[in-house]
Amino acid sequence: MVTDGRPILFITRALPEAVETRAASQFDLRRWHGGPASLAVAAEDADALLCTPADRLDASTVAALPSSLRVLGTYSVGHEHIDLAACAARGLTVVNTPGVLSQATAEFTMLLLLAAARRAGEGERLLRAGGWGSWSPAGFLGTQVSGKRLGIFGMGRIGQVLARIAAGFGMTVHYRNRTRLDAAREAGAIYHADDAGFLGAIDFLALCAPGGPQTQHWLNTSRIAALRPGAIVVNTARGSLIDDTALIAALQSGHIAAAGLDVFTDEPRVPPGYLALENVVLMPHLGSATVETRNAMGFLALDGIAAVLAGQMPDNVIRPAD
Repeated sequence: MVTDGRPILFITRALPEAVETRAASQFDLRRWHGGPASLAVAAEDADALLCTPADRLDASTVAALPSSLRVLGTYSVGHEHIDLAACAARGLTVVNTPGVLSQATAEFTMLLLLAAARRAGEGERLLRAGGWGSWSPAGFLGTQVSGKRLGIFGMGRIGQVLARIAAGFGMTVHYRNRTRLDAAREAGAIYHADDAGFLGAIDFLALCAPGGPQTQHWLNTSRIAALRPGAIVVNTARGSLIDDTALIAALQSGHIAAAGLDVFTDEPRVPPGYLALENVVLMPHLGSATVETRNAMGFLALDGIAAVLAGQMPDNVIRPAD
């Protein structure tokens, strides 16, 4: 529906200031303020909807969306929160934000890796609680990352940036991927065609793979057992990649020395077992949270939405098989 000459864009969350300013210049911008009205009812008459991973658009929600809706954008690369088949069935095009958050997410993955290895979370909590007595040669001994072996599960855009960062720290990079990269993108990283050889060769494991049925609970009891004792795990990809019960048990036993987690299956709920552990660094999904990246994500989503409304097929359209 067009009211003042501009299509109506309905947004489900507050956006960065620069993104909202641009959205308001391109569209008749409507916001969901919560309340009793469902998303489908609140978006009445909208031509486009911009959601986030915190919004669950299952088949019933998609079916109930207003008939005026022509395009759905998500403020993310991942799209597990959207029923793509249901969108396709009703002719609703979906766009996302690939390519613009790789650097920020890879940097944050390295931050988590360092924080977990050097027990930064424990130290910060102790200091804030007033529990730091004095410096000790044996106090808060962690693991040095230089000279260690980093395993990257999922060598896509983020994994490749992480590999370059890790090389700068003097780490040897191993990776597990659906297919081997060409030599230029591999950049000296060591490819493994099977899980056992990959997991047994590394000291650190970074999960950078997409979500979905193929990777659901990929890090389970058996794969954890294949890791070297004292390995460190970080996850900035999808919470669904981890069997939380298995990882919590391994952290409790010490088989996994530490973990850094930025994503969870049922966000914002965090499995209580993690909250009771000192050897876990927990973050509220901050991987892409820089001004530069969140602006770029928003602009890309708006570009895709505008293109679809103009009858074009932009590069960031998600197909059901993606």
